[in-house]
Amino acid sequence: MKRILKNLLLFGVATAMFSACGDGTSSGVSSNGTLVKGEFTVARGKKVYFSRGNLQYQASTNTWRFAEHQWDMIGEENENISPNYDGWIDLFGWGTSGYNGKNPYMTSKERTDYGDGENDIAGTNYDWGVYNKISNGGNKAGMWRTLTYSEWSYILHNRPHCEDLYSKGRVDGICGLILLPDEWNYSIGFSPQSKEWKTNDYTLEEWSIMESHGAVFLPAAGYRYGTDVYGVGSYGDYWSSSATTAPAVCTSAATT
Repeated sequence: MKRILKNLLLFGVATAMFSACGDGTSSGVSSNGTLVKGEFTVARGKKVYFSRGNLQYQASTNTWRFAEHQWDMIGEENENISPNYDGWIDLFGWGTSGYNGKNPYMTSKERTDYGDGENDIAGTNYDWGVYNKISNGGNKAGMWRTLTYSEWSYILHNRPHCEDLYSKGRVDGICGLILLPDEWNYSIGFSPQSKEWKTNDYTLEEWSIMESHGAVFLPAAGYRYGTDVYGVGSYGDYWSSSATTAPAVCTSAATT
């Protein structure tokens, strides 16, 4: 069993939040509220858990953490990105774990500057969760990993009843993508594959109940290109660990 951290990102070299996973038997993870308890099948015989919030980084202390809530996002303050910034960022270039000089505060616009410039980062130190200790996610390197493109695709298009287990939605007015776990048996209203954010609209209290049943929310955190941030609240892509020019997950639409 594996675990996954979530992270919204832009495709190519732009950046956004993050998606990773770690060993289900690792100490200090399942017991400290880091995980959403729902299981998600990503391939035959292979399941993961999502982290409870997106990945964040503070350059001044070289600290990684998960956001406190699923809907948390840094937004336009990501434009303050720098090697010495004492705030937090959550929009990262691909493969910027800090390994081999590929730092999370990179702002290059050249695709080949990221990762090793050519290959997948799956299972390598370029993967954020493989290389780094997540301070509130077990605080050990190698406990988390980023999903591959095919694993993201399996969640959305291939697992049993997949067509009923995702949709656009809003939590406390924040737009994003809702993913339901494999075994969803909670009776709260949910309309799968809605084309509008407002169809599945939840208060924080309602979402807290859904999260306790394993639901995952990926906020539309925007994306960064160089040092410019766009689309906060209405657009977002998710990185995979696969070397592809397409985003693994995309959430975009009018905010209605």
